[in-house]
Amino acid sequence: MGLDAWLTLSIIVFLLGLLSFTRIAADIIFAGGLTLLLLLNIISPAEALAGFSNQGVITVGVLYVVVAGLKETGGINWISQRLLGQPTSLINAQLKLMTPVTFLSAFLNNTPVVAMLIPAVSDWSKKYQLPVSKLMIPLSYAAILGGTCTLIGTSTNLVVNGLLIEQTSTTLGMFDLAWVGIPTVIVSFLFIIFTSRWLLPNRQSSLSQLSDPREYSVEMLVEPGGPLVGKTIEEAGLRHLASMYLAEIERNEQLIPAVSSQAKLLGGDRLIFIGVVESVVELQRIRGLVPATDQVFKLDVPRPERSLVEAVVSSSSPLVGKSIRDGRFRSVYNAAVIAVTRNGERINQKVGDIILRPGDTLLIEAGATFAAQQRNSKDFYLVSRIENSNPLRYERAFIAIGILILMVTAVTIGWLSMLKASLLAAGLMIITRCCTGTIARRSVDWSVLITIASAFGIGTALESTGAAAVMAQTLTDFAGASPYLNMVALYLVTALFSSVITNNAAAVLMFPIALALSSSLGVSVLPFAITIMMAASASFATPVGYQTNLMVYGPGGYRFSDYLRIGLPLNLLTALVAVVIIPLVWKF
Repeated sequence: MGLDAWLTLSIIVFLLGLLSFTRIAADIIFAGGLTLLLLLNIISPAEALAGFSNQGVITVGVLYVVVAGLKETGGINWISQRLLGQPTSLINAQLKLMTPVTFLSAFLNNTPVVAMLIPAVSDWSKKYQLPVSKLMIPLSYAAILGGTCTLIGTSTNLVVNGLLIEQTSTTLGMFDLAWVGIPTVIVSFLFIIFTSRWLLPNRQSSLSQLSDPREYSVEMLVEPGGPLVGKTIEEAGLRHLASMYLAEIERNEQLIPAVSSQAKLLGGDRLIFIGVVESVVELQRIRGLVPATDQVFKLDVPRPERSLVEAVVSSSSPLVGKSIRDGRFRSVYNAAVIAVTRNGERINQKVGDIILRPGDTLLIEAGATFAAQQRNSKDFYLVSRIENSNPLRYERAFIAIGILILMVTAVTIGWLSMLKASLLAAGLMIITRCCTGTIARRSVDWSVLITIASAFGIGTALESTGAAAVMAQTLTDFAGASPYLNMVALYLVTALFSSVITNNAAAVLMFPIALALSSSLGVSVLPFAITIMMAASASFATPVGYQTNLMVYGPGGYRFSDYLRIGLPLNLLTALVAVVIIPLVWKF
């Protein structure tokens, strides 16, 4: 190998070290590594930036907008309720999550499946108080495993099948891979279910770690004729709210304390909840519940364009010493107070009757401009907008779901490529007002896109310097004349490269070596091709090995070492299953 190859390997080892032993963000580390390769003239500017124009990277970015449309309309909630339901335990939750994801990923591109479910799983984990770090990696792994079961399950399978057709005129059937894919799924499921308790981190959200969160008492009204009327507390999803509980119901001027989970809701019921601000956001997003204060209905801002804001009353505020009603809060600020906390504790009074003091924290429903207008006002010490607290556009939920189905259908049937279909879907989400342009821009996770795009450039350096080819050939040379040992070596080398460069790049890089091996040994290339498909796709040990691993990296609160802890033994387990089954089904 030349100097450039050694420098590239050194930089990659350095990057992996930073990912493993520091808490520096992955996008900064990868962008830094790409910059080093560019400064050392190992790759050209065009090669360094190629990942940023890659169709796969752009598709991931556009899919965030599609997911935003689903999320803003409550479509995500509808999908998660149908797919996920109510878990009885962590193991049950993992099974409820992984089973449908594996099935969907066998027939759909796994990127939109994971992109669609990340916010749903995040909300689901909060609702049922499950550690999100125990669910996000299983979500990604299930999507990867589903892709190993069919020819169209992952782009890697299609790439290798295309090379097979080009080089040997041999093609695989839609379900040929199921012979090895389904046993791999079963063994992997058992491993994840029974070891995740120890191998996956148990990280709580920052909310659960607060020692003294601000606690509000919030009144919500069951909309007459709404979807919650006639449902029990349990069926309405009001029994398992994170950091909030239903204290009592006011019905026909009578209080019903210690509410049973089987009590049925009636239109006009006033529900009194007690909890922290993040849980109030969850209440705002339940269809059929609205704040009980009538001031909310008098605001001249459309409800979907509002959000929640916390504001601390200052000593110079004209509101001090007056009740919220007498201070005419809505008329003065075009905003409605829905709850008040004092010294971190709730105030057990009707909101309009509370006489304000300096330091009181108000939870306000207001238009998008309120926070900016009042941030420097003398009336408040502090004004802070609560992210993602705008009410959902439920009336457009089925439009958003219809757009998603249209996108999936267009790709499955072959009408449009994944990029074209996702661009069309994102545009329709904005045109139909399922989400606004502002929300669409804010929804894109740029750190994920930078990491993936930078990984493409680093993978290019590994290939263009010859380092990858030399390493692959050297390692497979150790296997000698045994087809079986060469297959095992090919699997291990492909899996290694898939962990540090993209899975497609690893497959393309290894196929010529597989072809040369089969020719020199005088055996069929088919078992070697299947080996490459499985090894390149079944990449669990690093976040960079597969883009769905990167997508759950931030939402799951993971570190690089978390993937190694559970992914490395899973890689070895899936390798064992593959190298046992492949030669039995596809003879040398």
